[in-house]
Amino acid sequence: MFKIIEKEELNKDITLIKIEAPLIAKSAKAGQFVVVIVDENGERLPLTLADWDINRGLITLIFQKTGFSTNKLGRLNTGDNLAHILGPLGHPTEIKKMGEVYCMAGGVGIAEVYPVARAFKEAGNRIIGIIGSRNKHLLILEKEMRGVCDELFITTDDGSYERKGLVLDVLKDLFEVIEKSTHTQYPALVYCIGPIVMMKAVADFTKGYQVKTIASLNPIMVDATGMCGACRCKVGGKTVFGCVDGPDFDAHEIDFDELTQRLKTFKEQEGKL
Repeated sequence: MFKIIEKEELNKDITLIKIEAPLIAKSAKAGQFVVVIVDENGERLPLTLADWDINRGLITLIFQKTGFSTNKLGRLNTGDNLAHILGPLGHPTEIKKMGEVYCMAGGVGIAEVYPVARAFKEAGNRIIGIIGSRNKHLLILEKEMRGVCDELFITTDDGSYERKGLVLDVLKDLFEVIEKSTHTQYPALVYCIGPIVMMKAVADFTKGYQVKTIASLNPIMVDATGMCGACRCKVGGKTVFGCVDGPDFDAHEIDFDELTQRLKTFKEQEGKL
């Protein structure tokens, strides 16, 4: 059993929980995820590791209550136990000193980009953070991102906080400044995570500049160990599994259109739960 030590409602849709899982905390690295089973009758729910504390033996999960299992998880409170947690899973993000790294995220993806931005910063890189949400109320981890970014840009769809628009708008503006400068280089890497439409737009844009771009994918998963094949994606024309080959992939090689269609597979069933 895995006990919930802390719980915080970041907003009406997004919840943070800290769970007692010392072995996972000891092995966790940026970019990895776990599979949570809420109770003995629960389904396997993949969630990215938002943070971990080796000394306290805790892992932090941040999730959006969008479906049956995430809502069930959201109803648990401090002191309650989870039936099972498997992890850490997936390949860690490749972290090394590269120069300047842009870390981009939308919505709950901010929780997933935070440990990656922190790891790149600790490796000696200059970090430009670009995060966005539909409105100010839904923005999360601003303080934490400011703590690891050399510069942080924030957008909201409705203009209720900072800049009105999309994270892609900021990226385009930054590249335009670089184009006009004779002393500034394009970033060594753009790392993005969030809605498929956002990651696809970022990848389409950076491809024209030949700037290395990594997208962290969250396809449909069942067993999350590479056996079921539910998380298969097309990358570079080849079939890969998001759970064991990812979750990070070359964004310029991902077939986002196929991924979008696969994510709709169980929409009808989810609507009946």
